[in-house]
Amino acid sequence: VLVGWNLLFPPQQPTQQDQNQTAPAQVQNEQGTAPSPEQPAPVTEKPANAAEEPLPSSDFQAKAGQSLTVDTPRYKAVINSKGGVAEHFWLKNYKKTIEQGARPIDLVSAESMGKAPMGLLWNAEPTWKQANWSVKGDDLTLGRGQEGKLVFRGDLNGLILERVLTFSGDSYVIQEELRLINQSENLASGSLGFSVASPKLVANESRYNRTNVIHYGASGLKKENDTDDLALGIQSDAPVSWAGIDSNYFLVAVTPTSQKMYFKGKFDKGAYRVVMESNTAVQPEQTQAMSAAYYFGPKESSALSLAPNDLKAALHYGWLNIIAKPLVYALQFFYQYVGNYGVAIILLTIVIKLIFWPLSHKSYKSMERMKKIQPMMKKLKEQYKDDRQKMNQELMRLYKTYKVNPAGGCLPMLLQIPVFIGLYEALLGAVELRHASFIPEVPFTDIVWLADLSAKDPLYVTPVIMGLSMFLQQKLSPTAGDPTQAKIMLIMPIFLTFIFLNFPAGLVVYFFTNNVLSIAQQWWTLRNA
Repeated sequence: VLVGWNLLFPPQQPTQQDQNQTAPAQVQNEQGTAPSPEQPAPVTEKPANAAEEPLPSSDFQAKAGQSLTVDTPRYKAVINSKGGVAEHFWLKNYKKTIEQGARPIDLVSAESMGKAPMGLLWNAEPTWKQANWSVKGDDLTLGRGQEGKLVFRGDLNGLILERVLTFSGDSYVIQEELRLINQSENLASGSLGFSVASPKLVANESRYNRTNVIHYGASGLKKENDTDDLALGIQSDAPVSWAGIDSNYFLVAVTPTSQKMYFKGKFDKGAYRVVMESNTAVQPEQTQAMSAAYYFGPKESSALSLAPNDLKAALHYGWLNIIAKPLVYALQFFYQYVGNYGVAIILLTIVIKLIFWPLSHKSYKSMERMKKIQPMMKKLKEQYKDDRQKMNQELMRLYKTYKVNPAGGCLPMLLQIPVFIGLYEALLGAVELRHASFIPEVPFTDIVWLADLSAKDPLYVTPVIMGLSMFLQQKLSPTAGDPTQAKIMLIMPIFLTFIFLNFPAGLVVYFFTNNVLSIAQQWWTLRNA
């Protein structure tokens, strides 16, 4: 079912443009991004007010290329004074590996540095390279409940870009208030873009966890992870609410908060880049204000809720998201009391099993009745092997006599499948399970075992015992009338064990627990039949 579901219902891909539309997108500018869609809709900027008057030039210091540090309980960021671009963004609570002394995850690397995360583009050109920049502010150290600001001022041939970046000790969100000040005698018009960039967010990518370019708008959430398509550049035909780069566990995003903008995305030289862009114009001696927000952090519900423009929509667990999300909340609820996500998975599995107990009981009873009439069914098939119509009539009479429904064992199980798949998706994509331990070491030894529920079992113990539990469960079920089908059913546990060898350990713990509970229920049903 799991394999067939993905084959029949593959993830929706972004709509491909026709040849005439995509041809311009392949013309790259200096930074490797595709040009904006032709004739984008005009945007309406909020008018400048007294609070948005430009700061005196004397407040700024020319610190070309100086690195400024922002240290908060959640992250440590390094911002370059030349344009306000990010050099590093370390997440303090998330390490690269589970090893002792492992460094924190850095959502900005040397590869993405060349794409200038949090950099501004003017007419698709890099302002951090072309403007003369100065800065107001110094290193920031923020505690809980504290905020701090850094102000960057760039002169781009008479167009002043004044960026006010606000950092918080309680959030991964960085707010930007941008003032475009036209000090020239000519109209300053062009496209303005807020950008983010990131390296691959998954060290060893698999079909279960990949780096995606993601955007969200009126048509919903869209993702693209094909690097060949992204190398050519992709873009939206309509404004979107936000865009970014994500994996199962982390998100780097930019969200315009004064207006909706168009999206562009690209993969180039080992780094992903996303730009939110719109056309704007500033009259001579006038000022326009725009705003945006940046997010560099984990895909946690509580953290994403603090971001604007429904950024929480990035927390999506697949086709059965509506079922998976409540299951993640339930998992978090159990964790509050037991402090171990492995135990929380077991408790959640037990609760789900209890909820579906009546349906499962009905299914097992039907299967047991089918098992009892198997000899009679076999005799009828041999007796009427040359008259299929008569054989079917006699089989239906047999079912009616013994009050057996052939589908009675399947239908109750089918009703549970959406929940099983929803929990599968939830456990696969929950950042809470990343580096969460269950049994860190083999008892009475120092051998690392289930120290990371988001990674496979390094000793392959859980997949093997899960396969054995499936085999035992299969033996308790009625055998198929056809010998070939019976052999195939016995081979299935071996086949699934092979598949589960590389599954995240959290998923294997869930399936093993569910199998054990199912075996117990089947045994109880057989004893009381």
